Amino acid sequence: MPGAPATPPVTTPAPAAGTDPAAGPDAAVSTADVALPAGFPTGATLPGVVLELGRLFAASGHELSLVGGPVRDLFLGRVSPDLDFTTDADPDTTLRIGRRWADAHWDIGKRFGTIGFTKGGWQLEVTTYRAEQYDPESRKPQVAFGDSLEDDLLRRDFTVNAMAIRLPDLELVDPFGGVRDLAAGRLRTPGTPEDSFSDDPLRMMRAARFASQLGIGVDDSVVAAMTAMSERISIISAERVREELVKLVNGAHPRAGLDLLVDTGLADHVLPELPALRLETDEHHRHKDVYEHSLTVLEQAMDHEYPARLREQWDAERAGREPATAGGEADEQGFAPPSGTYVPAPDFVLRFAALMHDVGKPGTRRFEPNGAVSFRHHDVVGAKLVKQRMRALKFDNDTIKAVARLVELHMRFYGYGDAGWTDSAVRRYITDAGPLLSRLHALTRSDVTTRNRRKAERLAHAYDDLERRIEEITEQEQLDAVRPDLDGTQVMEILGIRPGPVVGRAYKHLLEWRLDDGPHEEDAARAELLRWWAEQPEAAEAAEASE
Repeated sequence: MPGAPATPPVTTPAPAAGTDPAAGPDAAVSTADVALPAGFPTGATLPGVVLELGRLFAASGHELSLVGGPVRDLFLGRVSPDLDFTTDADPDTTLRIGRRWADAHWDIGKRFGTIGFTKGGWQLEVTTYRAEQYDPESRKPQVAFGDSLEDDLLRRDFTVNAMAIRLPDLELVDPFGGVRDLAAGRLRTPGTPEDSFSDDPLRMMRAARFASQLGIGVDDSVVAAMTAMSERISIISAERVREELVKLVNGAHPRAGLDLLVDTGLADHVLPELPALRLETDEHHRHKDVYEHSLTVLEQAMDHEYPARLREQWDAERAGREPATAGGEADEQGFAPPSGTYVPAPDFVLRFAALMHDVGKPGTRRFEPNGAVSFRHHDVVGAKLVKQRMRALKFDNDTIKAVARLVELHMRFYGYGDAGWTDSAVRRYITDAGPLLSRLHALTRSDVTTRNRRKAERLAHAYDDLERRIEEITEQEQLDAVRPDLDGTQVMEILGIRPGPVVGRAYKHLLEWRLDDGPHEEDAARAELLRWWAEQPEAAEAAEASE
């Protein structure tokens, strides 16, 4: 094929005696990796199941090619966790060819031409050649099946994803120069970007996502089309936009993707709080605007993540250790992240909170009589805005609550270094953060972007001291599970009352007292409860009723 590197013929071993390549689970299956021929990166391989599936389709008289991300990742030196294929077979034929061979199969995507299989731990999806486009007024793609690999590649989003490997011959098919674009660090569309984005406007979000994930530049023609067509993203469902946004934020270079969203106007439609920050001046005058400050905080938050594989390795090693030491005592030492890190990468909750932590500033900016600029309560306002935006993007409630809580708490630390905190204040910091405490540590440290070295060092030392006190108090009092000194049953017995709102009020009072003064003996807690009860109107009513 023109433009594709020459590849030597691949010899297919004869099937074992008595086996048929399409005979199903009893057929001989190659599980070893398959080395790729010249034209591919040196040492590149494919899982044996890829070649085996290609042989099954060939034996049935149909074409099959590995396509898209798995091919791209071969040239990036990465292993793709999922394997995507395209074929001239219709979905029913695909299912017939592969169902007996596979360990499991599913047809939930059959309407869109996709049949899924699992084999030997791999997930494989086979899709019939197709072309799809969106009606200007519809959120759903209109799918039509095609009849050629080249036409199928033409309808794909970008040239780096419009590459295929014909199976079982292992012939690279790259009609639009995807390999060259990868080498040049350039994102282009196979046809005109206007046609590509008209077919599926979500591809504009994908361009920003790939800029983040791959660190790749976006061609000027693509940027121009994104800018002209940005409003068209409004026909895409919130769920699909959300998934692309999460992948972008979790990428290795999120600033590049976010800048692209803002510069092209896409962010005005999917995350309008972000470009709004460009209108505001940071109160520290550290950055030209709060937008740049927020991107810096995001990048610094990423520096407080550690590679997820470290925890995975620790868990694996721990699973192989004896449950008790030589002395007979259990090994209770927990995983300790590398110094200065708090959560495994990528952590969307931390990153998105870092990006959005100051979105309350535009609505709270005030010019004071002395010339200063203030943003009072921007943390509380920002938390509300974050909830609204994440709900619009159909995030789950747990993620919404976590991000909003971090935004609400991100200013809590300031003032600690000047006046210090009582033990009660430290306890409240711990309990208010709850399971988000590690992320709050990372966010608070990341929010220091001042160029004043002495100020930065002072804040860092103050937070070091706060973390030390948190560790000491947590060890002493186990604040991760703090409870009042009396439970609800005891409250009812002591006060002689039945279940109801008063029990909840009493419980809350005892919890506040516990946080203020630390743990108490039961007799002291009983005395405090009775003191509180004497001040409540219900106590007087109960006394009158008993007379």
